[in-house]
Amino acid sequence: MRVPDLRAVRGSLNVRAPRRIPLLQVAKSALAIVAAWLIAGWLVQGPPPIFAAIAALLVVQPSVNQSFTRAVERSVGVILGVVIASLLGLAFGSQPWVALLSAVVALVVAWAARISPGATNQIAISALLVLALGTATPNYALDRVLETLIGAAIGIVVNAVLVPPVLVPPAREKIDTLGRELAAALERLADALETPQTPASLEGLLLEARLLRPVRDAAADALRDGEDSLALNPRSGRHRADLAEMGDLLDRFTPVVTQTVGMTRAVYDGYDTSIAAEPAVRAIAEQLHRAAHDVRLAFSLDAGAGRGPEPAAAEEPALTRPLQIQTPSPAHWVLVGSMLTDLHRVHETLRDDGF
Repeated sequence: MRVPDLRAVRGSLNVRAPRRIPLLQVAKSALAIVAAWLIAGWLVQGPPPIFAAIAALLVVQPSVNQSFTRAVERSVGVILGVVIASLLGLAFGSQPWVALLSAVVALVVAWAARISPGATNQIAISALLVLALGTATPNYALDRVLETLIGAAIGIVVNAVLVPPVLVPPAREKIDTLGRELAAALERLADALETPQTPASLEGLLLEARLLRPVRDAAADALRDGEDSLALNPRSGRHRADLAEMGDLLDRFTPVVTQTVGMTRAVYDGYDTSIAAEPAVRAIAEQLHRAAHDVRLAFSLDAGAGRGPEPAAAEEPALTRPLQIQTPSPAHWVLVGSMLTDLHRVHETLRDDGF
């Protein structure tokens, strides 16, 4: 019988997030709750406006677009929930078991209508609250719907007016990280072709190259978050061009990530200690150094990073023409041919768009 890993269990039970949410979002949530409570209490007479406060709290999200989506989910959930609770309350009265029945019916209705999980939970919660906190009368149900709409609207307004979040700078950071890591991987591969390698260093070389994929994925996720933060955002105008440029960079260099990993795997599989003496291999290494320089140039990074000071001419593309080599020795022709194929694709990418 397999014994559970207690460390994994403790990790899955950790209620603390890796990092805090921005303090600004906490402040906006608090302001939205207070405003929703006061405004809804003034507009809708009756019990304390709990529905409005809850709606405002849930609607304030990391982006205005997410706030709008959550507001729609919340509003649809409350409307369906109070309708179900009202109908059951009128039919069966206010017995405790009716509240449980309303939750079950709400879940079944949401499942049948294929409603999103967030709205499904809201339907059941609203049905329970209506029957638990008040009488299931038409006026009470209508007031709770109005409260929810008021709270959701206030949450959207607060999130949109008070410094709406723009997640373009984090996306730029991730894209720059991808450019630096891709250039560094090309440099490491070039160095491995020029100097003798041990099995351990080859393992490390391949591992570092494979880490390019999660770096690329993190950049793609950051771009999606940036696009989401600009949707319905009044501050989006001056950021869209920058985000589009970053998206073009990611699309353009994603194949280069694959080719760099492929070249590194080819070296790992076909390496022997005599490879550094092969003229064709040394020529490929020089081309890889030039490709690393051009990657930094494409990402607007420091062109000389990692290789020491370079002359002013280094600001121009270094990989100016495809590599022409003589037939390699029979011992290395498979490796050389494989790397030349990928290097040619890298060359084509770096020549795209007039670069």
